[in-house]
Amino acid sequence: MDREDDFDRGVKNRRAVLGDSWVDKSLGNANAFNADFQALITRYAWNDIWGRPGLDHTTRRLLVLGMTMGLARWEEFELHCGAAIRSGVPLEKIQETLMQGAIYCGVPAANTAFKITTDLLREHGLLPGPRPLTDGVRVVTHHTFSTPQLKVALQGSGTPVVLGHALGLDLGMWDGLAERLAAGTLGAPREVLRYDQRGHGGSAAPAGPYSMDDLVDDAARLVREWGRGPVTWIGLSMGAMVGQGLAIRHPELVSKLVLANTTSIYPEAAKAGWAQRIATVDSQGMAAVAEMVVERYLHADFRAAEPAATQAIRSRILRNDPAGYAASCAAVAGVDWQDRLGEIGCPTLVISGAGDAGAPPAMGEAIASRIPGARMAIIENASHLSVLETPAEFDALLKAFLAA
Repeated sequence: MDREDDFDRGVKNRRAVLGDSWVDKSLGNANAFNADFQALITRYAWNDIWGRPGLDHTTRRLLVLGMTMGLARWEEFELHCGAAIRSGVPLEKIQETLMQGAIYCGVPAANTAFKITTDLLREHGLLPGPRPLTDGVRVVTHHTFSTPQLKVALQGSGTPVVLGHALGLDLGMWDGLAERLAAGTLGAPREVLRYDQRGHGGSAAPAGPYSMDDLVDDAARLVREWGRGPVTWIGLSMGAMVGQGLAIRHPELVSKLVLANTTSIYPEAAKAGWAQRIATVDSQGMAAVAEMVVERYLHADFRAAEPAATQAIRSRILRNDPAGYAASCAAVAGVDWQDRLGEIGCPTLVISGAGDAGAPPAMGEAIASRIPGARMAIIENASHLSVLETPAEFDALLKAFLAA
């Protein structure tokens, strides 16, 4: 059209949020009694409010879910929830909105909202798989007794496995792999422990800077407090640096070692880059480095194909305490296990991503060449977070190694 009025602009927003079918039905069924009302809400609600630049449509959708939930306007809730699902609003955001509503709107309202949303997800074939809360399956969370306290998640039964996460992430990075290990998808069922390293997630963030020995000492007391060692240690990036130190300094605690997307030492040029990152975070916070970290962690094709997973990683990075993150960067920058790798005596698998800019395959090969009997594997379609980008390939390597 050459010229639009507020009604036309409101219809555009209404279609973008609710879909053509609903809007066509609503406008087409207007009569002499309610036409003025339909025009009113189209001009003022859908143009003046939904068209304001201060909030994006996703945020406004979530606010509507919370408000209709609080007011028990279930017909309106179902309409907007279904539209949000069809438009691709991340399920995690909808879930968090309903969880927030459980506190501020009450449990009965949240129960109804979860039921309606579950039915909608089932109808659209988007309902996630089961996650039973029965004994032996439920994920148990707690904190270490020793300090600094570390948040721990435990699930399954069988041979003990510990998962160590990457810098800036947390134990949630391992959700999928932990579930598969505990369920026996990768061989015999296993008892899986994940934890937030100091300065991350739900763990304490003592004053920094931290050293790699600090992180290794944390890992050693964690395993000893658990009382299930020796363990299979699976670490990625920073978690693999900790794994190297644990196998070197506390060999009695490690029975098998998986080192993914990592290094044993950084060249001097890279250390200068770490110093710059620390200074940036100290002065400008996590937002100043988050996008750079996401681009190094996930390759461009994955980011384009998996926007929800990418946003989850970005959000986790942004939630970091800047002081804890900077203190951990100091530990990573100072990693130096290269000359002691020959002391590692347990079976070891080293995994690299062919497109990993932060820890290229040459760094993985340097580690494998120094550990007696170590196996080396390169995943072609992975960059840094190989366990998330290429889970099938990562699982296949892990399954073969654990079975050997």
